[in-house]
Amino acid sequence: MVLRTAVVGAGVVSGTHLTALRRCPKTTPVAVCDIDEERATKVAREHNTTAYFDIDELLSSEQLHWLHICTPVQTHVTLARKAMESGVPVLIEKPITETSDELDELIEISEENDVVLSSVHNHVFDPAMRKARKLIDEGVVGKIRGVDLTYTGTSFADEPNRGSWTFELSGGEFEEGIPHPLYIALTIGGYPKNDDDIDIQTALTKSYEQPFSYDSVMMQYPTVNGGLSSIRVSAGGVPQHQLSVHGDRSSLLIDLISQTVVRIRRDYTTSSINRARNNLDRAVGRVMGTATMVQDVLSNRFDSSWESEKALKTHFYQIDAEANALLRGDQQPVPIEQAQWVIRMMELIRDAANETEQAKPQQSSTQQQQQ
Repeated sequence: MVLRTAVVGAGVVSGTHLTALRRCPKTTPVAVCDIDEERATKVAREHNTTAYFDIDELLSSEQLHWLHICTPVQTHVTLARKAMESGVPVLIEKPITETSDELDELIEISEENDVVLSSVHNHVFDPAMRKARKLIDEGVVGKIRGVDLTYTGTSFADEPNRGSWTFELSGGEFEEGIPHPLYIALTIGGYPKNDDDIDIQTALTKSYEQPFSYDSVMMQYPTVNGGLSSIRVSAGGVPQHQLSVHGDRSSLLIDLISQTVVRIRRDYTTSSINRARNNLDRAVGRVMGTATMVQDVLSNRFDSSWESEKALKTHFYQIDAEANALLRGDQQPVPIEQAQWVIRMMELIRDAANETEQAKPQQSSTQQQQQ
């Protein structure tokens, strides 16, 4: 069986979904839907599918097995509700919803209609993340004591990378991208014990014309697994996406940009020689990881198979895994509980940013007149 799939939204990311659906042997793209008729027609022509301009017409006209929602987050609930009430499983781009209440509503609808609801958390499937998860599952790291993620160089709040609709969010474009580091930390470190134990600090590092409330976040929380996770996300500057995993057997240093994983397996503090070996071991690990990535990239150039292509493209990898799960009736590769925690953490970040804003000293009328 091949899953007849439609994509709602003809914007920035829809092309990635449509290309993946065309290349994946388990799926076929049959339609694209967007209220912008010109854009929908253009994208449909590019991907040899049918254009629709209304979700209701799409659902009534096509026999769909799957629907991908690639629209602004403000529209996700309405579109997903219509699809699931029509019996069509949905895969929704992140963030899956704006609030936890909205997500709870969608989960209830999915259960009532016995259809799958899933969220795009594509960087869970980065090559380095897959390797790290394999090492953790094999017991190489041991019990995870802590996870530290530094995720800098993200978009400022007023950068319209995905469209001006992001400016309606409290953190603008910065907020639209923040699910990535959150679900990465949740995947490796585990879920928080509860809401109350999550400590959050926010900052607004740039002056904006729009009333954004934050563009940098630091958070820390104890996990259900008995570890401690910390996440730092900052807009601007040089991008650094570094994940450190501290286990009782060894540690992992994961570079999410170069896609390398270095295993730290010994105590380097005991002598000068060992401290020198620390540098050597890290260098060797990075060189070997880089060589593997180069080999994969070169292989992909000469091997156009789906297996080779999806190995390097995280959207492709997740779409393939999601399609497999749908066809087999298995659990989806991204648990909906992970999406629930992402949205809850985003709510807590907004709350913390609003508290910071309210705590700022207000200028007196005399000071304002002097300015």
